[in-house]
Amino acid sequence: MDVAVHITQQVEADALLSRSALAVLVGALLDWQVPSEWAFAQPAVIARRLGGEDLDTHRIAQHDPAHLAALFAAPPAVHDSPALMARRVQELCRHLVARHDGRAAAVWEQAATGRELYRRINELPGFGRQKSQIFVALLGKQYGVRPDGWREAAGAYGEDGVHRSVADVTGPESLEKVCAHRQEVRRAAKESKVRPAEHHHL
Repeated sequence: MDVAVHITQQVEADALLSRSALAVLVGALLDWQVPSEWAFAQPAVIARRLGGEDLDTHRIAQHDPAHLAALFAAPPAVHDSPALMARRVQELCRHLVARHDGRAAAVWEQAATGRELYRRINELPGFGRQKSQIFVALLGKQYGVRPDGWREAAGAYGEDGVHRSVADVTGPESLEKVCAHRQEVRRAAKESKVRPAEHHHL
């Protein structure tokens, strides 16, 4: 990966997201009921707690589950549900080892179409329909992963010129617009008493 993303507005965290495919996947996985910019900053925190500057798929997959959960829970916790997320991150890494030889980028490198890209992402543990669509949009908009039909596979998140998700965060100004969009979605949902389609953002 040779890009420069500015998702978290934190130099170390964004540097890791710019070079590590696994960090991007882990950040996306953690993006559940917490702010996206917080979730995507946590791979750098996890790497430090594991004693390095980068994340290692095999090491996390083989790590003692109880110890990993303790690392996630140590203050400040990497998520509001640290034990659950430690288990999910480990499940993700074990899937990558079993299916992709531990290479996170292999999930999208061999996808020939947007539909296939979506399918391969959707097969990952913890990646439902919406999270998969947003991740397709993130890969296309910020990481140059653009097989034919990727925007269609990403749904509304793939549209150009919008500020709907983390895929559209490129700096402080765009982050503010994405946050404003989320607040509007929540406000509208509260008024209609219907759970928002974009409540569990990525």
